[in-house]
Amino acid sequence: MAAEEASKSMVEQVHESLNVWGFPHGPVDLGFGAINLEPVIMAWVVMILIAIFTVPPTRNMSLKRPGKWQLMVEELYNFLKGLVNENLDPRKGAGLMCLIFTLFLFLLFSNLWGLIPTMMSPTADLNAPIALAVMVFVLSILLGIKYKGVKYFKHFIEPFFFFLPLSILEELAKPITLAFRLYGNIYAGEVLIAVLLGMFHFTGTVLGGFIPSVIWYAFSIFVGFIQAFIFIMLTIAYISQAVEEVH
Repeated sequence: MAAEEASKSMVEQVHESLNVWGFPHGPVDLGFGAINLEPVIMAWVVMILIAIFTVPPTRNMSLKRPGKWQLMVEELYNFLKGLVNENLDPRKGAGLMCLIFTLFLFLLFSNLWGLIPTMMSPTADLNAPIALAVMVFVLSILLGIKYKGVKYFKHFIEPFFFFLPLSILEELAKPITLAFRLYGNIYAGEVLIAVLLGMFHFTGTVLGGFIPSVIWYAFSIFVGFIQAFIFIMLTIAYISQAVEEVH
């Protein structure tokens, strides 16, 4: 217990020493309720970075002589489009591409943003993964009703009606596991980086964390990519289960 408290205190000290921007830690009362401002600010920064990444190469697109930036964005889009078309009818999947592309970029940028010293990942705060998971959950239900109508609810009672409670629990487990898988991996990565910085006091306080374990940073980058990919794959899978007819 004492070791756990000491580790928690060390992590808090590292976060405080890296907080050169003066972001308030913990909930702040804004009059209409308490809110943690740091992940909100970071989410807006990530959205600005995504706009900077995607807007310039898509404004003057060229078919004859596309630039490297344009090709990179196009290849990423085509990669995600291939995943969607493998799991969905292309006519149904076409309308989802804007969501899938934007969601993947937001997750990827958010996961990696916290690896920059003095910054944090928006997805390292539980509110963001829960909001995204609930959005995917509600969207899959709405699309299922759109394409199947009342037949969408048929799978809740198949093959027998007494499976209804289990089917409901299975559906409710989807957004919970989707959110906590993302949050747990990204938050754990940031805590371990803070622990590593706390082990080298000079590195964490004077150099702003620019000399932590290179190996762990490389692994965290890998995890950031993988978690964004898994979230997108599960999103496509959930929507596919909701809209496609089972044969």
